[in-house]
Amino acid sequence: MRKQQQHDEIEEERAYEKSEQVNVSWDGEVEEDVEDGNVDYLPKFSWWKLWMFSGPGFLMSIAYLDPGNIESDLQSGATAGYALLWLLMWATIMGLLIQMLAARLGVATGRHLAELCRDEYPVWARMFLWIMTEVAIIGADVQQVIGSAIAFRILSNGYIPLWLGVLITGVDGFLFLFLENFGVRKLEALFCTFIAIMALSFAWMFGQTNPDVKAMVKGLVIPSVPGNAVDKAVGIVGAVIMPHNIFLHSALVQSRNIDITRKSRVREAQRYYNIESAVALFISFLINLCIMAIFAKAFFGKESAENIGLANAGEYLQQKYGGGLFPILYIWAIGLLAAGQSSTMTGTYTGQFVMAGFLDLRVKKWIRVLVTRLVAIVPTVAVALLFDSSENELDQLSEWLNVLQSIQLPFALIPLLCLVSNVRVMGDFVIGTVTKVVAWSIAVLVLAINMYLLGVSVFTSIVESVQVIAILGVLTVLYVAFICYLILEPAQADGNWACIKNFFSRIERKQILEHVVDEPDDITVPLVK
Repeated sequence: MRKQQQHDEIEEERAYEKSEQVNVSWDGEVEEDVEDGNVDYLPKFSWWKLWMFSGPGFLMSIAYLDPGNIESDLQSGATAGYALLWLLMWATIMGLLIQMLAARLGVATGRHLAELCRDEYPVWARMFLWIMTEVAIIGADVQQVIGSAIAFRILSNGYIPLWLGVLITGVDGFLFLFLENFGVRKLEALFCTFIAIMALSFAWMFGQTNPDVKAMVKGLVIPSVPGNAVDKAVGIVGAVIMPHNIFLHSALVQSRNIDITRKSRVREAQRYYNIESAVALFISFLINLCIMAIFAKAFFGKESAENIGLANAGEYLQQKYGGGLFPILYIWAIGLLAAGQSSTMTGTYTGQFVMAGFLDLRVKKWIRVLVTRLVAIVPTVAVALLFDSSENELDQLSEWLNVLQSIQLPFALIPLLCLVSNVRVMGDFVIGTVTKVVAWSIAVLVLAINMYLLGVSVFTSIVESVQVIAILGVLTVLYVAFICYLILEPAQADGNWACIKNFFSRIERKQILEHVVDEPDDITVPLVK
């Protein structure tokens, strides 16, 4: 009885129970691991296996298509034209590398990022990481739920107010729980349907507005940031690379039944997940590209450009491009609704993994869904009631929420990079030197953007007194100090701080030996005697 209880506890710790996982093998497959000790052995490519592994990457890509990204895209296009398309492209590429590392961590260790943070960091540090991750999830969920509520208001011709749309969208957490009972593959098919709806909606709008293709190519190739679009550029990074999505992807890849004790199977899974993630993010990039180009063509250089946001974008498009058989206002609302509903469901999914991973919860799934949904929906309803009659303030809130994602990103990115760089955690699947340099360069770039944001955008826009400056200064110091703590990993015996100390110890020992060699009299006298 006790052994059965221990077995049940182990099963409960998994992101997916054995019965929920997808079997990626087929009849007749050779099960022997013919590696001959070669870590680089890789079974031959199979289109069928690629199909069986496909799914987690598309769920992950939903976060690149949520209403926060749509808001960032349309405002960047309206304010800066096609100039920031290159940043959108490179942010997506950087996001792809980060997502590949998250998938690598989940596959190689059999555990997701929140669980590993619980084991690797002391209580105070992991609790702070958990709080920061929950803040990021709430910030993203506010955008997602309000985006859906705006779509409901448009499609109902104003009969559904914003707060009611928020409550309707909040119920989808339980709809999601119901859909999970049909299996992982069917749930993944639902999210792929949402992506297809978004792709068709925004592609139709792209055809209606007919953006300048040559200008788009120029915007993709030539980097530039207009002076009036610095905050939009920061918002793109914050909207595209989202911290909670790193936690999500490291858990989603465990939906496949993989024997992590066999190196070739782990390497095979990584290959298929990398291909799938690249395809999914390429599709998300094309959709974001369409949105930015649509609003660049329609509103760049116009007086209305500064006033466009999620709440009124459809109306502006309707005034400019009109009705027809399918009014562009409703096409916009359908795409927005698909983005809001799908991203809200994945946000609920992320909340379950994060809460269970950091806190080591042993509760039933429906209770986790209820708790994670309430954590996000309560502040969202408050925001909806507060900003229901103020579209400009709602849009400004969405911009600051994108900035919040950028500020929170190091709290997911740095633990991920430290873990995938650790041989003890990753074994043979630790990342190489080139990957490590590129990944940490991305982290440094993100930190630099955050420091610029804190030093310029925040201080110059909300500072009104010396007391506020002092408070912001203290918070900034604490923010930087905690990031340094995460990078150095002083609580781990094989962390970066220990490596730095060992490096200097080796230098000191070398200098002592050189000093002894330079002065041989001290050691030769006893020998002569």
